[in-house]
Amino acid sequence: MSLARPIPRWEAPTPQDVGQTVEDFLMKLGEPTFLWLPGLDTTRTRAMCTLLHGNEPSGVRALHRWIREGRQPQVNVLCFIGSIGAALTRPMFSHRYAPEGTDLNRCFRSPFEGPEGNIAQAMLHELHQVQPEALIDFHNTSGRSPAYGVTTLNRETHETLTGVFCDHLIVTDLRLGTLMEATEYDWPTVTIEAGWAQDPQADELAFRGFTRYAMAMNFSDISSPVTVLHHPIRVELQEGATVAYNGGPVSEVDLTLPSDVDRLNFGLWSREETLGWVGKRGLDVLWAKNAMGQNVSKAIFSVHNGELRLAHPSRLMMVTTNAEIAQSDCLFYILPDS
Repeated sequence: MSLARPIPRWEAPTPQDVGQTVEDFLMKLGEPTFLWLPGLDTTRTRAMCTLLHGNEPSGVRALHRWIREGRQPQVNVLCFIGSIGAALTRPMFSHRYAPEGTDLNRCFRSPFEGPEGNIAQAMLHELHQVQPEALIDFHNTSGRSPAYGVTTLNRETHETLTGVFCDHLIVTDLRLGTLMEATEYDWPTVTIEAGWAQDPQADELAFRGFTRYAMAMNFSDISSPVTVLHHPIRVELQEGATVAYNGGPVSEVDLTLPSDVDRLNFGLWSREETLGWVGKRGLDVLWAKNAMGQNVSKAIFSVHNGELRLAHPSRLMMVTTNAEIAQSDCLFYILPDS
């Protein structure tokens, strides 16, 4: 396969260059773009990525604010801004990917097909040219949630890097075609879920974290201890299944979850508590995927008089209240309590 078209690269943008608002900034860029921020130490480079999903803006807001404040990083920072077209599709910051496109953060693996695959391939090529000492990929959760990191490798470097931003790290063995999977053995890579996209605290966490990331001589000097959790199980709807969010069961759909189900994020839930309600198809509407790609829904859920419950005490994460995301991506992840 021929190499994809190189991604534009903007060298040393000034506060005046990037516009007064993040929307101005993105409209000026117009397409996926690299930014090069020269450091005080030009012999070292770190990388950051943001907006792989167009509805997850905390990272690009942090980057825009950083540049507007006229700061200079301690080391070079190569920044990638991804799904700009999706972010600018009205209403802004509401589309995970462009209406006619596909999820960019599922395209970081061969055969790199379609426009998003070409972008992913070109991005990886640029990263390998630069060889950063670390890579942070900023995201937002689709519901209310504390911030946490996600990685595919459980090494001291990943824990230290996560501790620059937050105090929980999820180590996943699921494979989805994400950026962190593509670079896991090349340099320490951590996804930072900054919190709910609608929460101003998520923007502030991303900015403060990026500031520490860009300004630190050594991460170990500023990192805080983290709690490490392992082996999340991804829970999806089976193809064609329907979901609603309501205070009680909705008879017209296969699964009903409470309207405030995102309050469950990172909470420990017992076997006796009601997670939601299922229709006549019961657990057959759920696909709970482990690392082997097996459906383990009947091992982790139970049904009592139509009530969906957990078979074992577990923690939930990345719980969404957005029916579109629930049907096109996933409902939530489960971390069995050990």
